Amino acid sequence: MYYTQEQIDRANQADIVSFLQSQGEQLTRAGQEYRWKRHDSLTIRGNKWYRHSQSKGGAPIDFVMEFFGKSFTEAVELLTGEKGAAPPPDRPSPAPLSDFRLPPRSTDNRIARNYLTAARRIDEDVTGFFFSTGDIYEEAAHHNAVFVGRDEDGVPRYAHQRGTAGSFRLDVKGSDKAFNFCYRGEGERLFVFEAPIDLLSFLCLFKKEWQKQSYLALGGV
Repeated sequence: MYYTQEQIDRANQADIVSFLQSQGEQLTRAGQEYRWKRHDSLTIRGNKWYRHSQSKGGAPIDFVMEFFGKSFTEAVELLTGEKGAAPPPDRPSPAPLSDFRLPPRSTDNRIARNYLTAARRIDEDVTGFFFSTGDIYEEAAHHNAVFVGRDEDGVPRYAHQRGTAGSFRLDVKGSDKAFNFCYRGEGERLFVFEAPIDLLSFLCLFKKEWQKQSYLALGGV
Protein backbone atom coordinates (compact mmCIF):
# COMPACT_ATOMS: atom_id res chain seq x y z
CA MET A 1 0.00 0.00 0.00
CA TYR A 2 1.05 3.59 -0.64
CA TYR A 3 0.88 6.49 1.82
CA THR A 4 1.55 10.12 0.99
CA GLN A 5 4.18 12.14 2.85
CA GLU A 6 1.36 14.08 4.53
CA GLN A 7 -0.15 10.87 5.91
CA ILE A 8 3.26 9.73 7.16
CA ASP A 9 3.77 13.13 8.81
CA ARG A 10 0.39 12.85 10.56
CA ALA A 11 1.28 9.40 11.85
CA ASN A 12 4.58 10.67 13.24
CA GLN A 13 2.83 13.55 15.01
CA ALA A 14 0.49 11.20 16.89
CA ASP A 15 0.50 11.36 20.68
CA ILE A 16 1.90 8.01 21.82
CA VAL A 17 0.21 8.13 25.23
CA SER A 18 -3.20 8.65 23.63
CA PHE A 19 -2.47 5.84 21.18
CA LEU A 20 -1.55 3.40 23.96
CA GLN A 21 -4.61 4.36 26.00
CA SER A 22 -6.79 3.69 22.95
CA GLN A 23 -5.25 0.21 22.87
CA GLY A 24 -6.22 -0.39 26.51
CA GLU A 25 -2.65 -0.12 27.81
CA GLN A 26 -1.81 1.16 31.32
CA LEU A 27 0.59 4.06 31.84
CA THR A 28 1.86 6.01 34.83
CA ARG A 29 2.92 9.63 34.82
CA ALA A 30 6.40 10.65 36.02
CA GLY A 31 6.76 14.43 35.77
CA GLN A 32 6.39 15.43 32.13
CA GLU A 33 6.89 11.85 30.93
CA TYR A 34 4.91 8.64 31.02
CA ARG A 35 5.95 5.07 31.68
CA TRP A 36 4.33 2.03 30.14
CA LYS A 37 3.70 -0.73 32.67
CA ARG A 38 4.50 -3.41 30.11
CA HIS A 39 8.01 -1.99 29.50
CA ASP A 40 9.33 -0.26 32.60
CA SER A 41 12.52 1.00 30.93
CA LEU A 42 10.48 2.97 28.38
CA THR A 43 9.67 6.68 28.75
CA ILE A 44 7.19 8.55 26.55
CA ARG A 45 6.73 12.26 26.00
CA GLY A 46 4.31 13.53 23.36
CA ASN A 47 5.26 11.89 20.07
CA LYS A 48 8.69 10.72 21.26
CA TRP A 49 9.76 7.56 23.06
CA TYR A 50 13.01 6.24 24.46
CA ARG A 51 13.87 2.72 25.62
CA HIS A 52 16.65 3.17 28.17
CA SER A 53 17.56 -0.51 28.42
CA GLN A 54 18.51 -0.57 24.72
CA SER A 55 19.51 3.10 24.26
CA LYS A 56 17.14 3.70 21.38
CA GLY A 57 14.02 5.68 20.65
CA GLY A 58 12.17 7.49 17.93
CA ALA A 59 8.81 8.64 16.60
CA PRO A 60 5.35 6.99 16.67
CA ILE A 61 5.80 4.90 13.51
CA ASP A 62 9.04 3.43 14.90
CA PHE A 63 7.21 2.80 18.20
CA VAL A 64 4.37 0.80 16.65
CA MET A 65 6.80 -1.22 14.52
CA GLU A 66 9.02 -1.93 17.54
CA PHE A 67 6.41 -2.85 20.16
CA PHE A 68 3.41 -4.02 18.14
CA GLY A 69 5.27 -5.94 15.44
CA LYS A 70 3.70 -4.00 12.57
CA SER A 71 5.15 -3.22 9.15
CA PHE A 72 5.70 0.41 8.19
CA THR A 73 2.41 0.70 6.30
CA GLU A 74 0.49 -1.15 9.03
CA ALA A 75 1.90 1.28 11.60
CA VAL A 76 0.77 4.31 9.58
CA GLU A 77 -2.72 2.83 9.23
CA LEU A 78 -2.95 2.04 12.95
CA LEU A 79 -1.85 5.55 13.96
CA THR A 80 -3.98 7.49 11.47
CA GLY A 81 -6.92 5.16 10.89
CA GLU A 82 -6.45 5.77 7.16
CA LYS A 83 -6.14 3.16 4.44
CA GLY A 84 -3.28 3.46 1.98
CA ALA A 85 -3.75 3.62 -1.77
CA ALA A 86 -2.49 1.12 -4.31
CA PRO A 87 1.08 1.96 -5.47
CA PRO A 88 1.43 3.79 -8.78
CA PRO A 89 1.65 1.36 -11.74
CA ASP A 90 4.92 2.84 -13.03
CA ARG A 91 6.66 2.55 -9.68
CA PRO A 92 10.27 1.28 -10.03
CA SER A 93 11.17 -2.00 -8.38
CA PRO A 94 13.14 -1.27 -5.20
CA ALA A 95 16.60 -2.67 -4.60
CA PRO A 96 17.10 -5.24 -1.81
CA LEU A 97 17.17 -3.82 1.72
CA SER A 98 19.44 -6.45 3.27
CA ASP A 99 22.67 -4.41 3.30
CA PHE A 100 21.13 -1.13 4.43
CA ARG A 101 20.78 -0.17 8.09
CA LEU A 102 20.21 3.28 9.58
CA PRO A 103 22.96 4.29 12.03
CA PRO A 104 21.86 4.04 15.69
CA ARG A 105 20.24 7.20 17.00
CA SER A 106 21.66 9.40 19.75
CA THR A 107 19.59 9.89 22.90
CA ASP A 108 18.72 13.36 21.62
CA ASN A 109 19.39 15.58 18.60
CA ARG A 110 21.03 18.43 20.50
CA ILE A 111 24.42 18.49 18.75
CA ALA A 112 22.98 18.01 15.26
CA ARG A 113 20.32 20.66 15.88
CA ASN A 114 22.94 23.12 17.10
CA TYR A 115 25.16 22.40 14.09
CA LEU A 116 22.37 23.06 11.61
CA THR A 117 20.96 26.16 13.31
CA ALA A 118 24.13 27.81 14.69
CA ALA A 119 26.86 26.71 12.27
CA ARG A 120 24.82 26.39 9.07
CA ARG A 121 22.23 29.09 9.88
CA ILE A 122 19.21 26.93 9.09
CA ASP A 123 16.03 28.22 10.74
CA GLU A 124 14.77 26.15 13.67
CA ASP A 125 11.26 25.76 12.26
CA VAL A 126 12.72 24.21 9.09
CA THR A 127 15.07 21.82 10.88
CA GLY A 128 12.41 21.07 13.49
CA PHE A 129 10.03 19.81 10.81
CA PHE A 130 12.51 17.23 9.49
CA PHE A 131 13.66 16.20 12.98
CA SER A 132 10.01 15.58 13.92
CA THR A 133 9.48 13.26 10.94
CA GLY A 134 12.74 11.41 11.57
CA ASP A 135 14.15 12.43 8.19
CA ILE A 136 17.00 14.16 10.04
CA TYR A 137 18.45 12.85 13.28
CA GLU A 138 21.71 12.62 15.22
CA GLU A 139 23.60 9.32 15.16
CA ALA A 140 24.98 7.98 18.40
CA ALA A 141 28.63 7.12 17.74
CA HIS A 142 30.00 10.40 16.37
CA HIS A 143 27.00 12.78 16.62
CA ASN A 144 26.84 13.21 12.85
CA ALA A 145 23.68 14.64 11.31
CA VAL A 146 21.92 11.89 9.35
CA PHE A 147 19.69 12.76 6.37
CA VAL A 148 17.27 9.94 5.56
CA GLY A 149 15.74 9.15 2.16
CA ARG A 150 12.61 7.01 1.96
CA ASP A 151 10.82 5.04 -0.73
CA GLU A 152 7.20 5.67 -1.70
CA ASP A 153 5.98 3.61 1.26
CA GLY A 154 8.03 5.80 3.59
CA VAL A 155 10.54 3.04 4.34
CA PRO A 156 14.13 4.33 4.85
CA ARG A 157 16.29 3.34 1.85
CA TYR A 158 19.07 5.92 1.95
CA ALA A 159 21.04 7.82 4.58
CA HIS A 160 23.78 10.43 4.31
CA GLN A 161 25.94 11.34 7.30
CA ARG A 162 27.32 14.88 7.66
CA GLY A 163 29.86 15.57 10.38
CA THR A 164 28.96 18.26 12.90
CA ALA A 165 32.66 19.07 13.38
CA GLY A 166 34.89 19.09 10.32
CA SER A 167 34.09 18.12 6.74
CA PHE A 168 33.15 14.43 7.15
CA ARG A 169 30.52 13.20 4.66
CA LEU A 170 29.48 9.62 3.92
CA ASP A 171 26.57 7.72 2.41
CA VAL A 172 25.61 4.83 4.68
CA LYS A 173 26.52 1.40 3.27
CA GLY A 174 23.73 -0.05 1.15
CA SER A 175 22.05 3.32 0.51
CA ASP A 176 19.96 3.42 -2.66
CA LYS A 177 20.47 6.75 -4.44
CA ALA A 178 17.13 6.31 -6.18
CA PHE A 179 15.67 7.44 -2.84
CA ASN A 180 17.81 10.40 -1.74
CA PHE A 181 16.84 12.87 0.99
CA CYS A 182 13.73 14.69 -0.20
CA TYR A 183 10.30 16.07 0.59
CA ARG A 184 7.30 15.07 -1.52
CA GLY A 185 4.54 17.64 -1.80
CA GLU A 186 1.33 17.52 -3.79
CA GLY A 187 2.28 20.37 -6.15
CA GLU A 188 3.69 20.05 -9.66
CA ARG A 189 7.06 21.74 -9.04
CA LEU A 190 10.26 19.90 -8.11
CA PHE A 191 13.31 21.79 -6.81
CA VAL A 192 16.62 19.92 -7.08
CA PHE A 193 19.76 20.58 -5.00
CA GLU A 194 23.26 19.18 -4.68
CA ALA A 195 23.21 18.56 -0.91
CA PRO A 196 20.61 18.31 1.89
CA ILE A 197 21.86 21.51 3.52
CA ASP A 198 21.36 23.37 0.22
CA LEU A 199 17.76 22.14 0.25
CA LEU A 200 17.22 23.32 3.83
CA SER A 201 18.79 26.72 3.10
CA PHE A 202 16.42 27.18 0.16
CA LEU A 203 13.42 26.47 2.39
CA CYS A 204 14.58 29.19 4.78
CA LEU A 205 14.46 31.71 1.92
CA PHE A 206 11.14 30.58 0.45
CA LYS A 207 9.02 29.43 3.38
CA LYS A 208 5.58 30.46 2.21
CA GLU A 209 3.54 27.29 1.64
CA TRP A 210 6.76 25.37 0.94
CA GLN A 211 5.15 22.04 1.86
CA LYS A 212 2.99 22.17 -1.27
CA GLN A 213 5.99 21.52 -3.56
CA SER A 214 8.65 18.80 -3.81
CA TYR A 215 12.39 19.02 -3.10
CA LEU A 216 15.26 16.62 -3.80
CA ALA A 217 18.92 16.59 -2.73
CA LEU A 218 21.06 14.62 -5.19
CA GLY A 219 23.76 13.93 -2.63
CA GLY A 220 26.65 14.19 -5.07
CA VAL A 221 25.10 12.18 -7.92
